[in-house]
Amino acid sequence: MLSQVLVRHWVTLHGLIAMLGLAVYVIASHTLHQRRHPSAAIAWVVALVFLPYVTLPLYLMFGTRKVVTYRPAAKRHSPLTRDSNSDAPAARTRQLAAAMDLPAAAPYHQLNIHEDGTQSLAVLRKMIDGAARTLDLCTFVFGRDRLGDEIARRLKERARDGIQIRLLVDGVGAYLGGHFDFEDLSLAGIKVELFVPPLRSSLQGRTNLRNHRKMVIADGEWLWCGGRNLATEYFEGAAVSGHRRAPWIDLSFDLHGALAAQAQQRFEEDWAFATQRARPDPVRPINQASADGVTVGQLIASGPDQIDDTLYTLLVSGFFISRKRILAVSPYFVPDPTLLMSLTLAARRGVTVDLLMPRKSNHRLADLARHRALRELTTAGARVWFLPHMIHAKAVVIDDELALAGSANLDERSLFLNYELMVSFYESTDVERFAQWIERQRKSATPYHAEPPGIWREIAEGLLLWLAFQL
Repeated sequence: MLSQVLVRHWVTLHGLIAMLGLAVYVIASHTLHQRRHPSAAIAWVVALVFLPYVTLPLYLMFGTRKVVTYRPAAKRHSPLTRDSNSDAPAARTRQLAAAMDLPAAAPYHQLNIHEDGTQSLAVLRKMIDGAARTLDLCTFVFGRDRLGDEIARRLKERARDGIQIRLLVDGVGAYLGGHFDFEDLSLAGIKVELFVPPLRSSLQGRTNLRNHRKMVIADGEWLWCGGRNLATEYFEGAAVSGHRRAPWIDLSFDLHGALAAQAQQRFEEDWAFATQRARPDPVRPINQASADGVTVGQLIASGPDQIDDTLYTLLVSGFFISRKRILAVSPYFVPDPTLLMSLTLAARRGVTVDLLMPRKSNHRLADLARHRALRELTTAGARVWFLPHMIHAKAVVIDDELALAGSANLDERSLFLNYELMVSFYESTDVERFAQWIERQRKSATPYHAEPPGIWREIAEGLLLWLAFQL
């Protein structure tokens, strides 16, 4: 009798907690406009029903996807005419970016695409040593290794010279890099801030929102950007058991001009959020008339600080309207169904689709989860290429007139959860330079051949895809 009473009370208590969890989920999703991918929504609801005691605290810690909820009144944009080459990916991208209130395209000059880590590090050293007034650095990982020590030493020397230096490191990435001694940098006069430290942000639901952006800005007019974290493996290779491993293949670039000034504004906003201060006033937009006849690019910020999933939207749109080629490189490939469909339909339309990836990345779960999408992609006629070494580059080239390069991977975490930064290039000669960089890496790759999966592999892949947001 007692056991039956306890069981009834337990069932009642379980039901009440499950209802409470669902109520919190529904109210938060609607009031904070947390638009979720269907698989993520189903996963949260099922877990709240069956395991509310564990899931509700996890939801309060990790459940937030957007930190902005206000959408300004939509602006009316003039439709593109056929005379303006309206079907071109570049024109459509600029129009769509404007509709999502991204900064207007801005002039840049002296674009330098780094061939390898050695060249990238040489530019970084030159920027640090040559800055006259300010240095602002944003990175996901700051390595406690030889390169991290060198960068820290150079920064401290410049701080003693009177240069104003700020370093923004992701709160989780700081631990992944070996927990560098940032206090020593602070004592040298460098302002150091961790972006959303997990122990200080868990009750706000933002623990899972990581700043994956990588940029260095010198004097507000010279930008270094791309996929490289400030750690040895991204530049010169890491020493393991007395042997030096080859560096990861990665893509970074630097440029000068008004586009760098926009990146400075982006850093100011990230810094204000991390320090919980008021957001700075936006800079005056670039006058489009003054940009005529010069090379322009566009800063594409993506993440919880944007109402829209900006990069995801631009990629889907670009893939759907592509006419000639799609050339992409990414260390991880775990797309959502819509992004995957836009790629497969492009391949079926006769667009040449090439995806370059490492045969084995540094994330085993991502490697296991990618095969379902890769099978569908190759079945549609796309080509997937595996490099024998780790490639960490992130870039997409569409036709001959649009290249996107920066920090975002082609996976759901980068496209829906992380703070990411890409730069969109429209000048055909610069687009071709990015395409040629990818093609040079592809020369050492081998084609991927899909194999029919067994039942247990199908089940395992399906379960992993439920967790795709966490990969």
